[in-house]
Amino acid sequence: MKVVVLGAGVIGVTSAWYLARAGHQVTVLERRSDVALETSFGNAGGVCPSFAGPWAAPGMPTKALKWMFQSAPPLKIFPKFDHKQWLWLGSFIKNCNTKNFQENKVYMQRIAHYSKSCLQEIRSILNLKYDAKSAGVLQIFQTESEVVSGALSAQILSELGVEHSIVDRARAESIEPALAHSQTRIVGGLFLPGDEIGDCQLFCKEILEALKNYDVDFQFNTEVTDFSRSGGRIDHVITTEGHRSGDAFVVALGPFVSNLLNKLDINIPVYPVKGYSITGELIDPERGPISSVMDEHSKVMITRLGNRLRAAGVAELAGFDRTLRKSSILGITRATERLFPNAVNYKNLSVWCGFRPMTPDGPPKLGKTKYSNLFLNVGHGSNGWTQACGSSKIVADILSRKKPDIDISGLTYTH
Repeated sequence: MKVVVLGAGVIGVTSAWYLARAGHQVTVLERRSDVALETSFGNAGGVCPSFAGPWAAPGMPTKALKWMFQSAPPLKIFPKFDHKQWLWLGSFIKNCNTKNFQENKVYMQRIAHYSKSCLQEIRSILNLKYDAKSAGVLQIFQTESEVVSGALSAQILSELGVEHSIVDRARAESIEPALAHSQTRIVGGLFLPGDEIGDCQLFCKEILEALKNYDVDFQFNTEVTDFSRSGGRIDHVITTEGHRSGDAFVVALGPFVSNLLNKLDINIPVYPVKGYSITGELIDPERGPISSVMDEHSKVMITRLGNRLRAAGVAELAGFDRTLRKSSILGITRATERLFPNAVNYKNLSVWCGFRPMTPDGPPKLGKTKYSNLFLNVGHGSNGWTQACGSSKIVADILSRKKPDIDISGLTYTH
C-alpha cells in the first residue's frame, strides 16, 4: 500500500518507520527543510512515561490565575480574540476534576510505557546514536506542599505498578552528585529509575538515515494546504509542490493540525502551547546532571545530552506567537543556574521556543477518522517524545488492519 505521511517531526518519522517495516511504500511530506525542526527540535530530552499525565488537573485553574500576575510563571495565558483558544480553555477547565484526571492519566500512562518498550525495540534493531541514557529521572521538591503532592503521585504510580522511590536530599545528591553544589533548597524528591533521556532531533535524524534502506521518500519544503476527497475517501493532498496521491494518509502535523483538518470538518481540539529551552556546552561536567532533573517548583526539566546541558519549561497560551520572551528565558536560566551553578556558561546559551500540540484532556488522538483512508497521529502535547514510538506503532497496526498490542480506549478520535 502507498501511504503518505504528513509531517516529519518525531511522530511523522516514527510513523514512517513502522509503516515501512510493515511493508508499505511511504512518502513523507514536510514543509521544513529537514526532519524535527519544529516541536521535536529543542524539547527537554526526557522519555518519561512515569511523568505522563494530563495538565488538566484538580486545582490547575486556580494556579493558572495566580500565575497570571507573575513575571516568569510555569504557565501563562495571553487572552486573544481567538474562539479556538477560548473553546480549548473551556474544555480544559471541564477536565480539571479528579475523575477525568485519573482516567486520562491511566490512558496516557498506558501509551507512554508501551511507547518506551517500542523505543527500546527500535534500539535493539538499529545502532542509534542520539545521546541516549537509561539512568532514570529525578524530580525534586523545594516546599513541603510539593512533597505532599509528590507522595500522591507516588501513590498513583504504585497503583499503576511503576517503579519509583521517595528520596530525601541526601539520597537525591547520591543519585545526582552535582546537586551538592546546588543553591536551591531541596526538601525531597521522587526518583523514577525506569525513565530515559535522549536528543529527540538526533533520534529523528538517525531514523531518517535508517529509512534509506526502505521504500521511503522524504519530500522536504513541501507544505500540505488541502485535501481532495470523494466518496468518503481522500484522493490526494494538495501541496505547494503539486498533488500527492496515496492509498492511505497519516496526519502527523503536531501543533499545525487543526486548521488543515478543519477543511475536512474534522475538529481536533489541539492548541499550540509554547515552550522554551536553553542549551549550553558543559564547561565542568561534574557540575551538571548525570541524567535529568525535574524541578517541580519551576516546572523546568534539566537534562544532560552528551556534552550539552538542556533545560526546558514554560507553557504559554498565546497562539502561534514565536516571540522569545526574555522573562521566560530568564526564568528557565535562573532555575537551572541555581541547581547547577558553573555547569555551563550561562551568558552564552542557545535559546529556542516551539509549540506543543496540546489536547485539553491530555491523551493523543490516534487512528481512524470518518474518511476510510485517513488516519490520525496527533495531539501528544508535552509527551510527544515519550509517546512517539508507541503511538506510531498503533497507527501503523490500525492502518495495516492489525489489532494494536494494547487497549487504545481513551486514545481515539470520536466524531
